[in-house]
Amino acid sequence: MAKQKKAISRAAAKTAVKKKWTGHQTAAKSSARKTIKSKGRVSAAKAKPVKKARPKQRIAVSHHREEDFKADGLRTYAKYRDLGIAEASHGLAQAHVIRLQGPCNPAEVSKLHYHDVEFQMVYVLKGWVKTYMEGQGETLMQEGSAWTQPPRIKHLIMDYSDDVELLEVILPAEFKTVELAS
Repeated sequence: MAKQKKAISRAAAKTAVKKKWTGHQTAAKSSARKTIKSKGRVSAAKAKPVKKARPKQRIAVSHHREEDFKADGLRTYAKYRDLGIAEASHGLAQAHVIRLQGPCNPAEVSKLHYHDVEFQMVYVLKGWVKTYMEGQGETLMQEGSAWTQPPRIKHLIMDYSDDVELLEVILPAEFKTVELAS
């Protein structure tokens, strides 16, 4: 019995030495590690959060009509022409043309605030507007100028021409505006 145990352990030792010597064991461990690692990566990639399906977007067409400019928007000193994007995109975005009513009254207009949005872009269609944005300072935007405002950036309007018109695109359509104490 003792001879059998010694023979088995010698055979096992030779096999182990032989595997180490030929590199089979190392290669087997290495490929096993790769398999485990790659399986971990694959399963992590498959575990993406489930997104809610948005309703299908539809086409929105908006033609210029003076009667579409309404004083029912965010600011009392502005008239807004809704372009129908919020309804067509089921709230994904909104777009409107803004006419700031002149002459500019800094006491009413120049209030530091931010919007809780994901994206905001403004393009000057006509006239000019002077803005202040945190980190940017004062900037004069003229016809043809465009800018983005990162989410929650503090900003204000300082002055504008009597004929200024802006195109504004915001995501999402519904958002919160927070006015800050000066």
